[in-house]
Amino acid sequence: MKAWKPIRKKNSEAVDTETEVEAMSDEAFDKELQSLMEEEKGGKKKKKRIRKKWSRKRKIITGGAAAIGVLFLAFRVLAGGNSVSMMVNTSPLKKGEVVEMLSVSGPVQGTDSVEVVSNLHAEILELPVKEGDRVEKGQLLATLDDKDAKKEVDIAQNDYDLAVSTYNDKQLEAENGYAKAKQDYDTAKANYDRTLTLFQGGSASQVELETASNTMNDAQREMSTYTLKDGRPVANESYSLQIEKAAFELEQKNEALSNTKVTSPITGTVVRVNCKVGRFADKTDDDKPMFIINNLDVLEMKINVSEYSIGKVAIGQPVDISADILNGETVKGEVTAISPTGEEKGNGSTERVIPTTIRIIDQNTRLIAGITAKAKIELQKAENAWVVPISSLIQQPDDSMAIAVVEQNTVKFIKVKTGVESDIQVEIIPEEEGTLTEGMQVIETPSGMIADGMTVTVAPSVQ
Repeated sequence: MKAWKPIRKKNSEAVDTETEVEAMSDEAFDKELQSLMEEEKGGKKKKKRIRKKWSRKRKIITGGAAAIGVLFLAFRVLAGGNSVSMMVNTSPLKKGEVVEMLSVSGPVQGTDSVEVVSNLHAEILELPVKEGDRVEKGQLLATLDDKDAKKEVDIAQNDYDLAVSTYNDKQLEAENGYAKAKQDYDTAKANYDRTLTLFQGGSASQVELETASNTMNDAQREMSTYTLKDGRPVANESYSLQIEKAAFELEQKNEALSNTKVTSPITGTVVRVNCKVGRFADKTDDDKPMFIINNLDVLEMKINVSEYSIGKVAIGQPVDISADILNGETVKGEVTAISPTGEEKGNGSTERVIPTTIRIIDQNTRLIAGITAKAKIELQKAENAWVVPISSLIQQPDDSMAIAVVEQNTVKFIKVKTGVESDIQVEIIPEEEGTLTEGMQVIETPSGMIADGMTVTVAPSVQ
């Protein structure tokens, strides 16, 4: 009789894993089974079988079969013979679909959300919207008192006009002053040139020549005090900077005036109003935004996927979403974004999680923003595959996998490899092609006493 090891199902959930049952329960089970087997063989001890600690799910699934095996051995001992064979439950092998799912939960929210605030210390005069109202981009949300804002615009406008006027005066002054300085220089240079000619002919003295030269140099220095741009004189740069500063202040005051009309920056639904008529716009309830607006036309979920499962998650994977508000129904979604970095799970855990976004595809559902929903992400799917219950798998001493089938009341082990797994089913692939056929009887929960080649009796199927 070949010894085999029970199977522990890998948990694909992103939440708590199954708690394992203490090994002592296995040892107690083995001792009871070994005692019966020793009585059957007249006290002759059998070689101790190799066992691994069972998962809680495996113990629950196989516990019934083990109990049946114990009762069967007891019946054989009491009967005093070996004519009675073990009874097993089987089901016909068939092809089907198996899907591996990852279950996670997270909040439902809109795809776009904005907080509308105001820095103006102005009284709120009108609130034409309320929570639940749908608004368009640019639609009026609140009207503020604009008297102070208008005064500040008037002051800023005057400052700007004064800066422009001053610049224009200085520009005209620069143009006229430069023109006179250039004329004086041209006259002085002509006088110097004439005096130099006379001096060279002996008709002008050295003093006269030096006086003409000094007058020309003075005129040239006066002309150089003016700033030229593209050959033309311009006012000092400080006057241009004053205009720029005044223009900026005027723009700021005009913006503040326009902000006395608070409008929606997006199309969406007003989900929160934290202000009241008669209050100041910058003094809201608990310093919260005046309005919160969400785009609820398309909803999404923000979830955290364990670092141990994220490798199986990909953008575009389909998702089934459920929530209490849906009363048992589900809606469709898909994975639309996976963060490139992980973060701490929290609560002292060393595990990391990766923020992931699920877009809800179905429209006009009863889902609303702000609730928690559960999502099942389809990680893998096998179609037209050989599918058996996970409890049918046998892990043999060499760690290979097998299933036990019954042919003419004889057990036959068939080596297989596993593929996609759900919580209760698994895809199997035969190691040798052609060893699996439609309808062959697979033992549903083979006990530890099942061996290749032993004779068994198939229990009648329960209708």
